[in-house]
Amino acid sequence: MFSSSTGFCQNLTFKIDGKNVIETSIIDSLGYLKSHRDYISIKSEIDNLQNTLFNMGYIENEIKKIKKINDTTFQSQVHLKNKFKSLYIHFNKTDIDFPTLNLVSKEVFDDYFILNFPEVENALSIINSEISKKGFPFSKLQLSDITIKDSSNLKAYLTIDASEEKRIINTIIIKGYENFPKSYLTHFLKIKPEQVFDLKTIKEKTEQLNNLNFANEIKPPEVLFLKDSTTLYLYLEKAKSNTFDGFLGFGTNEDTNKLEFDGYLNLNLINNLNFGESFRLLYKSDENDQKTFEADISLPYLFRTPIGADLLLRIFKRDSSFTTVNQSARLHYQINSKNKIYGGIVSTESNNLLTENTTSIISDYKTQYYTLAYQFLKPKINDILFPIQSKLYLEAGFGKRKTISNSENQSQYSLDALKIFSLNPKNSIFIRVNGSNLISDSYFENELLRFGGINSIRGFEENSIFASLYGIINTEYRFKLNNAIYIHSIIDAGYFENQISNAKEKLFGYGFGFGILTNAGLLRFNYANGKNENTQFKLANSKIHISLTANF
Repeated sequence: MFSSSTGFCQNLTFKIDGKNVIETSIIDSLGYLKSHRDYISIKSEIDNLQNTLFNMGYIENEIKKIKKINDTTFQSQVHLKNKFKSLYIHFNKTDIDFPTLNLVSKEVFDDYFILNFPEVENALSIINSEISKKGFPFSKLQLSDITIKDSSNLKAYLTIDASEEKRIINTIIIKGYENFPKSYLTHFLKIKPEQVFDLKTIKEKTEQLNNLNFANEIKPPEVLFLKDSTTLYLYLEKAKSNTFDGFLGFGTNEDTNKLEFDGYLNLNLINNLNFGESFRLLYKSDENDQKTFEADISLPYLFRTPIGADLLLRIFKRDSSFTTVNQSARLHYQINSKNKIYGGIVSTESNNLLTENTTSIISDYKTQYYTLAYQFLKPKINDILFPIQSKLYLEAGFGKRKTISNSENQSQYSLDALKIFSLNPKNSIFIRVNGSNLISDSYFENELLRFGGINSIRGFEENSIFASLYGIINTEYRFKLNNAIYIHSIIDAGYFENQISNAKEKLFGYGFGFGILTNAGLLRFNYANGKNENTQFKLANSKIHISLTANF
């Protein structure tokens, strides 16, 4: 045997042979490393090979001494000997239950179970993890009394040491953000006192804090074990979650050829009372003399229950034609960190402002809908430019519309879904699909769905298109120049139907844009040109939108 000081500047070649041609073929199939820098690397490689053979069932394999053939070549021989295929593991029923064993073996009997040799190491790890989940973090297990059962199989006894009492979480202490809303511990993270202690599960749950926009995990949780108690420490910090979003849009009026401006202000206040609440205020003024005011508040986990409430007030006014007021009250249930369901009631009242209404397309009416909705939301962690990885929102509403003269049933269905497909760290594709359908026996213009603009199909005036049914697909190819700047294409397509005018049209929007992360927030610029199916592109119809989203 050579000392570890033997070494050369040039690479050393190492060859391992078996006892015969068949064994040599098996060893070669393992793809061991044949080129080494020094003798220490050769010795490490032979140890790794022996462990690999052991896990394959060659537990009696024998390594012959390493020979030096010349200054750059070494050789060794390994005798594989007998290969054992399976291990019969006997166990005590009081130490382990059958559901745990069924996770690792398909052959479980009253007092033993069978594992193929390559599965043994992973199976023992799974068993130990399952025991730990049941409140025994210091459990130890080992195989003892390993003997030969027959020419192809071994047998052993599984010994489990879980003598310590079951651990439960006695106390939870939050460091850094002491006013973190405790209801989120119980219902969002689903961590609470008297719960069976399992550190792996706890770490998986606290990672869900990344799905909250008002708190961050500073470092992984830690545990203090005392003889008769277990204290869990969570390290959190309060994040800047308030946002101010606004955009300015301008384009040329087709009738007057004058430059017209539109825009909106969108204020979101989140968790300012350390309750997890959110408040949103929106004011929008469109090119078509349309004004929108919205205020809504979301109150999660009322009275420390998993139920929350959402309240909304929305006022829409179109020039001197009509006003529409929507009020809604919904309850929501947070299934887990990404999934939420809603149920509630929506009330709408619209008033005709025309002093002389010679048509019946605008009328006073009232509606009351009962709604059900589902939301899936997956944030993109630590990405300020693209904070949402995927989203799905489905809503259905059923109710009645009442006028002075009659009443009729109505229903409405809505979809909003988006996803970012990451091609690599710099390139991605963004796809969003949204649409809505109002089903009724008759329609008024002041109850139709309204879309168009930066948040629907780009290249058209804000809320300029009225429809009883519409569907839109937005696509962007995005390229990150760095972590603060990106550019993107705009290719949008849409379809809508208007039952009042019997219109059915396809719409298209093309353009480009960019986003820049500044000290003030995320500045976005969009240039888009929209057209109908049978019209030509006109540069005069192009729309430019500039928006700024600031966090504070």
